[in-house]
Amino acid sequence: MRRQGEPGIDRALVPRMGTSRDGQPLSYNRLPSEDLRPWVGWLYATKVDAPADYELSCSLLNDTSMIRIQLDGDWTAQTRDGTLNHGRAGLYFGPQSKAMPVQVRGSFISVGMALKPGVGHALFGMNLSEYVDRIIPGSDVGLPVDALLETLDPTAMPEIWLQTLEAATRAFLAGITAKEPDPVAIAFEYMALTEPTITVAEFAREYGISTRQLERICLRDFGLAPKQVLRRARALDMASALRGVADNEEAVELELRYHDRSHMNREFAELFGMTPRQFIETPQPLMTLALESRQSRRLAVLHRLPAGQKPPWKQGD
Repeated sequence: MRRQGEPGIDRALVPRMGTSRDGQPLSYNRLPSEDLRPWVGWLYATKVDAPADYELSCSLLNDTSMIRIQLDGDWTAQTRDGTLNHGRAGLYFGPQSKAMPVQVRGSFISVGMALKPGVGHALFGMNLSEYVDRIIPGSDVGLPVDALLETLDPTAMPEIWLQTLEAATRAFLAGITAKEPDPVAIAFEYMALTEPTITVAEFAREYGISTRQLERICLRDFGLAPKQVLRRARALDMASALRGVADNEEAVELELRYHDRSHMNREFAELFGMTPRQFIETPQPLMTLALESRQSRRLAVLHRLPAGQKPPWKQGD
């Protein structure tokens, strides 16, 4: 389904990090420094102003674990453990198997990073299947997030936030035995970002492992079975196109990843809880922010977005 018409936009929000060509809020995001790339996939900073009593209801669907430092906003999320309410907090988000309902009251600031698959296991022995659809304090998994809450100045420029986050990550890794993630997990994530139509059997054969081995690695490092990882990747790319935060030149290719329209509609509704048309028409500011950041990373991985160049969907310079 090619995107037709303008996506629904929440006019109560005032973006502070730029907008898409449709007027949707965007984040400031980029690749991490070279020395952090074995563990960190992407960095982002978001600041959006809203009336103090304004409640935004949306959702998130991320394919990686995230560290999020929430500097402003009163947040509520519907997690696997129940309803979570928090204000300023340093949190560890497991990946989502489907869209997670999230609400925020008032203006909000969020700074964070996407972790590479397998980082939890490499650093802490974590099995990510235990963290899917969950949000927990970052300190519960051994991350020094509480200090960042005091270090990050809400009035600073976004690049300063990201540099501070990188410095804290670098210091943390230097203080432990920082093993790198399983190369099979890293290769499978690359395939999910670049060619999610590959079959599980094809990937296993190309990498010289059994499908059973791949299944165990994916459950441990992605939290989901490999077929689910690829299905979610296709849906996230399609959702990005529907929200106008993907390269328009890929629109037809993204749609052709599905057997037919009913196949796409069915898988999309299972993951996002609405049809593609509803997804276009309903304001999706938080979801769009997450999708845009992922697409920026995807284009960077594909060497189609050089460092410092604005993505094709961004308004202005």
